[in-house]
Amino acid sequence: MQWEIVIGLEVHTQLSTNTKIFSGASTAFGAEPNTQADAVSIALPGVLPVLNKGAVERAIRFGLATGARIAQRSVFARKNYFYPDLPKGYQISQFDLPVVGQGALTIQVEPLSGNAKPYEKTVRITRAHLEEDAGKSVHGNSQGVTGIDLNRAGTPLLEIVSEPDMCSAAEAVAYAKALHTLVRWIGICDGNMQEGSFRCDVNVSVRRPGEPLGTRREIKNLNSFKFMQQAIDYEVQWQIDTIENGGKVHQATVLFNPDTGETRAMRSKEDAHDYRYFPDPDLLPLEISSDWIEQVRSTLPELPQAKQTRYVNDFGLSAYDASILTASREMADFFEAALGDAKGQAKICANWVIGEVSAQLNRDGKDMSQCPISAQQLGGMIMRVIDGTISNSGAKEVFRAMWAEGGEADAIIEAKGLKQVSDSGAIEALVDEIIAANADKVAEYRSGKDKLFGFFVGLAMKASKGKANPAQLNDILKKKLAG
Repeated sequence: MQWEIVIGLEVHTQLSTNTKIFSGASTAFGAEPNTQADAVSIALPGVLPVLNKGAVERAIRFGLATGARIAQRSVFARKNYFYPDLPKGYQISQFDLPVVGQGALTIQVEPLSGNAKPYEKTVRITRAHLEEDAGKSVHGNSQGVTGIDLNRAGTPLLEIVSEPDMCSAAEAVAYAKALHTLVRWIGICDGNMQEGSFRCDVNVSVRRPGEPLGTRREIKNLNSFKFMQQAIDYEVQWQIDTIENGGKVHQATVLFNPDTGETRAMRSKEDAHDYRYFPDPDLLPLEISSDWIEQVRSTLPELPQAKQTRYVNDFGLSAYDASILTASREMADFFEAALGDAKGQAKICANWVIGEVSAQLNRDGKDMSQCPISAQQLGGMIMRVIDGTISNSGAKEVFRAMWAEGGEADAIIEAKGLKQVSDSGAIEALVDEIIAANADKVAEYRSGKDKLFGFFVGLAMKASKGKANPAQLNDILKKKLAG
């Protein structure tokens, strides 16, 4: 029986402000428990919240980056519910008047299995609203009890809610990755999933073709793209099995256990009316002027999608290469700095950044910001490949030396004697010697054994200690062997 999968995401991005959304308390990660739980964050009697302008500016940046409508008037509301790490009994959020309205994000989807080709899809964004984070329950301490750490209470969040436009785990992961790239790219979130700066809630339902939407279950607090894919796959199969076996799916909030690969129900899922939203009486409506919006717009960098298009149209790169190079702003900046003015050599530069540089960073457990080779150093080495000073194998030796010891390509080439022999007279003399010493092989080649050409190339490269210019060597060999 055919089933359709329907997926929507709610993503909590911790905004990169130094202080909390309604107070001056620090948002620094890793402080001792409850040392950053100020009076405003836990709503002690007599305190009043004051909105953080930096959080609003970051919300505007996101809205502009996704082509969304920025509400010039939005309202904060109290979302009422009981939970141990929410001491004031409500969360300040936004409900029917969010700061960011409808937008969209275009994603590149790599199917997770089978022979399906990558494809492009646009996911609609319903809204993005500002809110404060709750505290954190710390389970299993030395006393065997649960502790409450309120340092995170009041940390500014932008909750980004998508339409249920995704129909597979591959699409959900691609969307989450694109969103993760974007919020880091525009500087509103550090994207650190291990520290909880980027957390995803995934709403999953299934239905038979032509039927209304099924009952959704929300998988909470996924902080890994791998776990997201596993959780969705398990949840989809669980829902299908439940319905096919005569059961019924009930709306619920579920957790994913990465050790077992299973989801389990945590609590029944609330609807909006259960939270008894009402406008926060301590906060005035948020007013955003057109001038403020345009001022923020002027600070936006070139966005990933626009940069990908430029790389394809102006540099002649493939869509795949362009998408890899724009996976992070750091990588895109590194690539363009290494390329410099040599726009016609974009492909060879892209190959080095995507290939050797990325592979070595992965081996060393580093990211692009920690690369020991500067973009200018790499660009200088690439130019020596292009102008024939060194071969590709010589370039790899230069690259390894730069990575381990630093230095400029020219100095390393000189010190290691890696310059190619590009003197056609010297290469001709070398080829003549090889042909004279291997008359029998020359006769075989001329009788039709074309595969022997590699034999002669190998002898010539060995005789030149790997320094003969390969292109010149091949041309001269072909002419000489042709007789």
